[in-house]
Amino acid sequence: MERNEKNQGSGASRLSRRTVLKTGVVTAAVATIARPAVLRAAGETIKIGHVAPQTGPMAGFAEAQDWVLADIRKYLAKGLEIGGKTYKVEIITKDSQTDESRASEVANDLILKDKVDIITASSGSIDCNPVANAAELNEVPCVTADDPWESYYYGRGGTKDKGFEWTYHFFWGLDQVLSAFIGLWKAQDTNRVVGTLFNTAQDDTSWHDAFIPAIKAAGFTVVDPGQFPAFGNDFTPQITAFKKGGVEIVTGNLFTPDYALFSAQCAQQGFKPKIVTLGKAFLFPADVASLGNRGLGVTSELWWSPDYPFKSSLTGISSRQLANDYEAATKRHWTQPIPFKHALFEVVIDVLKRTKNPKDPQSILSAITSTNLDTIVGHVQWPGPVKNVCTTPVVAGQWQKKDDGLDIQIVNSGAFPDIKTTSKLLPLAAWS
Repeated sequence: MERNEKNQGSGASRLSRRTVLKTGVVTAAVATIARPAVLRAAGETIKIGHVAPQTGPMAGFAEAQDWVLADIRKYLAKGLEIGGKTYKVEIITKDSQTDESRASEVANDLILKDKVDIITASSGSIDCNPVANAAELNEVPCVTADDPWESYYYGRGGTKDKGFEWTYHFFWGLDQVLSAFIGLWKAQDTNRVVGTLFNTAQDDTSWHDAFIPAIKAAGFTVVDPGQFPAFGNDFTPQITAFKKGGVEIVTGNLFTPDYALFSAQCAQQGFKPKIVTLGKAFLFPADVASLGNRGLGVTSELWWSPDYPFKSSLTGISSRQLANDYEAATKRHWTQPIPFKHALFEVVIDVLKRTKNPKDPQSILSAITSTNLDTIVGHVQWPGPVKNVCTTPVVAGQWQKKDDGLDIQIVNSGAFPDIKTTSKLLPLAAWS
């Protein structure tokens, strides 16, 4: 059974100072206040809450959510047998509207009003962090995905030695992205001068702080013009610095509209790098296609592709089959968040099956911490680099022409040699 709340209207904006302060208060509360667990009435129905940006600037991350949940609902239609007893399962979804305050609000609604037994979230720190904070504060088991783990963990105040009790996350980390990016750059004929583009959001700050020292340590020169506000930024200062510094490789983490403006200004000002490798900007096929020739030949992180050698623990479907089924059903190109939505529920269902009592938060928590599962996105098993995090593979991809459209090819395997490349790196298309 599935219940879905999708509020219309974007309700999304750049994070205000009030939002940042509010989030900081929640984080501090998690670290300092111990609250009794939310009382959940005993019953025959297990409630799973999920928060994602169904509207707003990051709605593309949840584009396939309804399609994925339809399959999960079919799987759960006859209930879930746990310890010889069959439970109905209700999935309650909430739209964060790509707003951190809204994500926190709906997470608390799920916990305090709907009284979910386990809560989940996906699609970046705007969703994962406030949902996890609410779960930690109220002592509700929580599993999240689809956010670089450093942003999730350190962005919530975690330290190397002290993490969290109720909240667990799986996704790749920035060191893994860097392995693929740097491997890609080293294989090309450049002057090894890298220009960086990072805005002031939490995600970008994590990328900025990890990328610059690692790129320098790999033997590259870095031209860092400093961080800047997202959306509508004039990139003339950055382009001027890149031209002056002799930059041939551009990297960073941009929203697609910002990259569109940056590349247009580069063409106007006579700057053409040899390689453009950006996080976030090139995730979605429609966004890349909208860039015209400035989207052809760009490179990015590739969380997953149909060429990954993994299959679902729920249905046995392969990565290739999952992508083909989505494209056949929707007439759209597959996207990278699709398998992470699926894997999130793979993990939750596996956890619930292994609980002694799925209505007992401690029993669910014990099952989370003992997870050892092969999923459609790779192996999930805690702990990983820190207590509450485990990592999944990520490689480097390039958007190339395919038939009458575009497709993304694996061009560097980075730290995951078992994921084979599917193409050599091709030159960037001419910008105009």
